[in-house]
Amino acid sequence: MAPKQNLPADQRKLLKLYSGLSQGERENLLAFAEFLSQREEGEVATQQIAEPKPIPGPEEESVIAAIKRLSETYHMLDRSTLFHETSSLMTSHVMQGREAVDVIDELEALFQTKYQQLTETGD
Repeated sequence: MAPKQNLPADQRKLLKLYSGLSQGERENLLAFAEFLSQREEGEVATQQIAEPKPIPGPEEESVIAAIKRLSETYHMLDRSTLFHETSSLMTSHVMQGREAVDVIDELEALFQTKYQQLTETGD
């Protein structure tokens, strides 16, 4: 490690942790730090947004299973931004008796729309 510098405690701690990592882990840490820096600046580029991982739904799928599948398919989406709408659709199925297939179709459209918004605006 470099000679002791007059660094704040959190920076010294980070350097100590960094020096204990393998080369691969160091690269991952740097990549993550770059990601956080870009996110904080609001400059997440569209090309950095992951593509959806298509997972076909079974013929007879429950609404809960569809939400899990879509969350995995669109893993790059912030779930908190989807919470209100997904819970509203789930409630319409459970409490109001809407058909699962109709709710699942709406969920798929919702997730796809949120993904398109993410790729267009970067947030």
